[in-house]
Amino acid sequence: MSVQKTLPEAGRGWQRGGAQAMRRRLVERLVSMLCNIATVIVLFVLFSILWTLVTRGAAGLSLNTFLHSTGAPGSGGGLANAIAGSCEQTGLAALIGTPVGMMTGIYLSEFGQDGRVVQLVRFVSDMLLSVPSILVGLFIYLIVVEPAGHFSGMAGTLSLAVLFIPIVVRTTEDMLRLVPRAMREAAYALGAPGWRVILGVCLRAARGGIMTGILLALARISGETAPLLFTSLGNLNWSTSLGAPMASLPVTIYQYAGSAYDDWVQMAWTGALLITVAVLATNILARWWLTRNGSAQ
Repeated sequence: MSVQKTLPEAGRGWQRGGAQAMRRRLVERLVSMLCNIATVIVLFVLFSILWTLVTRGAAGLSLNTFLHSTGAPGSGGGLANAIAGSCEQTGLAALIGTPVGMMTGIYLSEFGQDGRVVQLVRFVSDMLLSVPSILVGLFIYLIVVEPAGHFSGMAGTLSLAVLFIPIVVRTTEDMLRLVPRAMREAAYALGAPGWRVILGVCLRAARGGIMTGILLALARISGETAPLLFTSLGNLNWSTSLGAPMASLPVTIYQYAGSAYDDWVQMAWTGALLITVAVLATNILARWWLTRNGSAQ
């Protein structure tokens, strides 16, 4: 009797197990299909944007674009002053924001304990990540532009640096926390001091993720317009002085895109194409450099 009762129960158990396995396979296939669809949608949107920029912006590429400053409608002006201003302000913002952000992230990950100061720094950093860029521009306007009595390239650089720093802080902290503790303990066991463990072990292991954060920050500030409207304002003439109003590609695009003149609208598309190409080229070169150094080691 016990055998007769056990066999049907075992059969029902096998049936339930087979149904659960089939259900798991169906769920796995459904999720995989949804992931593939999402990937196709993202790639379609990306290539649509790139195609639009290339088809509309490539027509304005010429030597005048890189050799002449912005001018009046129909004058055949270019974007040389805007390109130089964007490179100067973005480059200086990255030079300011990268060491500050990395050192703050190192402190939060390696030295900071769960005290009030650490919580405050992390809270402020998280707030800056989500704050609208126009508020950063207004803040720099109040503390830099208004006391000085004029707009300046330095004010624009500071506003971009404020947007740059929290991204690097968060990325550096998260990447350093992912480094296995065993690597730190092994370095300490060999007698390495703390600063050498951080520089030679932790940062080296996390450099790929940290570089990704720096590139993301650079990509964000490269296209920011709102903070520059309140700080560096823009300049139709050639100017590389940080103490004077300075042109930039985002501000020029903003001014030209809504213009009634066809040549200005064309230059706006060309400027958008140049920003996109510059960001893509920077990402590709950085990835190539990381890959080459990683394989060399």
